[in-house]
Order: sequence, then structure tokens, then C-alpha cells
Amino acid sequence: VTTDELDAVAHAAYVELGAYPSTLGYRGFTKSICTSVNGVICHGIPDDRPLRHGDVVNVDVTAYVDGMHGDNSATFCVGDPSPAIAGLIETTREATLRGIAAVGPGAELRCVAEAIEPFAWSRGYGVIREYGGHGIGRTFHAAPHVDHGLQSPSTVVLVPGMTFTVEPMLVTGRATFEQAPDGWTEHVDDDLPSAQFEHTVLVTDTGVDILTVTAEGKTAVGTLDDLVTA
Repeated sequence: VTTDELDAVAHAAYVELGAYPSTLGYRGFTKSICTSVNGVICHGIPDDRPLRHGDVVNVDVTAYVDGMHGDNSATFCVGDPSPAIAGLIETTREATLRGIAAVGPGAELRCVAEAIEPFAWSRGYGVIREYGGHGIGRTFHAAPHVDHGLQSPSTVVLVPGMTFTVEPMLVTGRATFEQAPDGWTEHVDDDLPSAQFEHTVLVTDTGVDILTVTAEGKTAVGTLDDLVTA
């Protein structure tokens, strides 16, 4: 299967569900989803290369519906993952949920990074610091910037009604990368695998709600109930 084929499947689903793919045409981006494979940390452009057994694939989906954007991604392995790849993917998923669980009214935004980076380090993974989550709603990308690393702790105080994404990118090697000539694809320098998960969340009066789930509450990222169970 090529990532171009995945893009076509996703585009058809957007249309069927009455949504528009937020990435299509965004600052010149030409596809309806981002597909980041192996050492690509984010913003990979779907293409015609067939996926191979063992490839690590992040699929990043953003839908615009009823005047609002919702941003969501998950990482999958083609075929059966090795123990090392399974550990990377599961740690990234749990790190995402840990970051979300830290969110609540009155907390400072740095709570997300404080929950994510030490946990990733404890498992032997690095965290990409240059990219983070972002405010979202009527605008695709808005303030505040949500750090997943502790390099510049944010003192922004969370209040009910704020919506933003939590989307850490974890790497198995050095957390350094370069942008491809296409102006979008970000690839780690050492070519080692990376993973990312993402939810759009809402700060409530009592805590946090995850918005990017199905009507039945299903999601490839998981929910806070999964974190409590784990």
C-alpha cells in the first residue's frame, strides 16, 4: 500500500462525513493527510512509495467541520513490530495521554512538558523540542504553543474553554532533524525510527476532555481511561 492510497481513503472519508481536510491547500500543502514514515518526525507528504514490512507510519488527520478544526494522529507499524518498535510506539502513546492527564483549570501550560519529557527519558527516548502542540478551533494553528520538552516552560495559565493539541514526537536516537527541500518533511539526522500521537483537547471546569474521538468514544490514541487502566 502506498501513502498516496491512504491519502485517497482519508479524503473520501472526509467528504463522506461532511468535513474538509484542513491540510489540503494549507500553505501550499498538497495532500489531505500527513504520512510520516520511519525517521520522518512530522509533515510527511503522501507519495507513491509502497510501504514495507516493519515501516513505522504516523497518519495525521485534521478535519474542518461546522467551522472548527480537529487535529488527531496515531502511529502504526506495517506488519508485526519488533519489540523495540512496539516499545517506541506504546511509550509515545502513553506519553501523549500523560500530557493530557496533566491538563486542568488553573494549571500552567508547562504541566504538559513536565508530564511528557521525564517519562520519555525514563524509557530511553528523546523528545523533539522544536515542534509542539498548538491552539486550535476556528483557526487551524493558533496560540498557545504547547511545548512537550522542558526547554522553555510556559507559565500560561489554563482556563476553561481553551482548546489545543497535545502531540509529542519521540525518537530512538538524537533529537535533531532537517527539513527536506519540499519545505515540509522533517527527517531526523540519524535516520532512526520516530513516533507521534495527537489529540485535540478542551480545558473544562473540572479537568480536560478529549475531543478527537468517535461518537462511541473510540480512538487509535486511547483515552484517559486507558491510562488509568495501564
